[in-house]
Amino acid sequence: MFDSPLSASAYDVLGVDPDATAEEIKRAFRLRLRQTHPDAGGDAGAFIQVQRAWELIGTAEARVAYDRGHGFATASSTETSEQDWSVWRAPTARADSRPKARAYGHPGGWRRERFLSLIREWAGHGVEVPDPYDPALVRSAPLEIRRLLADALAEEATAATVSDLGMGFTVWHDVAAGSGAGEKLDHVILSPSGLYGVMSEDFAELARFRRGEIIGRNVDGRAPVATLLARMRAIARAAKVRFGGAIIVLPDDDLDQAVTPLGKVRGVPVVVVRRSALSMVLRQGVPGARDIGGNELFDVRTRLQQTVRFV
Repeated sequence: MFDSPLSASAYDVLGVDPDATAEEIKRAFRLRLRQTHPDAGGDAGAFIQVQRAWELIGTAEARVAYDRGHGFATASSTETSEQDWSVWRAPTARADSRPKARAYGHPGGWRRERFLSLIREWAGHGVEVPDPYDPALVRSAPLEIRRLLADALAEEATAATVSDLGMGFTVWHDVAAGSGAGEKLDHVILSPSGLYGVMSEDFAELARFRRGEIIGRNVDGRAPVATLLARMRAIARAAKVRFGGAIIVLPDDDLDQAVTPLGKVRGVPVVVVRRSALSMVLRQGVPGARDIGGNELFDVRTRLQQTVRFV
């Protein structure tokens, strides 16, 4: 919950400045524990965040590691390894001889390009930005810029998960689903259990639901489920295929259970799943989704290959 570009920092959660003394952090931790304790009417999610923030900056050793990896270190202590910054960067390819899913398109590519363009524009024309993924720079950027990076990272994580499912799966990433900029479907996944439209999101908060839609502070008035279904319909019309279900993938910390079925929304079965549960859902199928197989599976793959365009 502290590794997303949208997340509050451990210092923010405890309500202290990054240069606070150890004693000030300890006092703030105790105060925030009392304020957020469920037995005192506090919020359970906030209570857990306070405890996690203490784990990250409550001791001198933990604080040094956290500051170095999240952009709070002083200039004299910023020497670090690539691994410390991995959360802000695209995952590197791994040597692996196992058969992979067939994949097309560039997951997260559109949002990464937009992020890089906007972060440099926001920093100012003529201003050198040696590392656009610097955590301190990202954290200070406007919400819409941070959201682009968070969603790009989420799409890349989903792509890595699907890739490991094997040759029986085919996935198209960043599929154009309209004429406007950014009108895209993050992933179209063809599996033995069905054809799914998939959206990868990161809200950096526990997801809540109302009337078949995801709500929350960082959702910011958007309608992820309605948007996903609308883009699936556009692709289904163009390719003359039928989707069996819709899947929204969130980081594990954003969901209080592995799979949250939303039932049928506009006639399409919709589930919201933790990233760690995505493989299971794709192998077993979305409850109520339409199965495909045999010759139909090959026909659907051919139609999509002939029709899909990328953003």
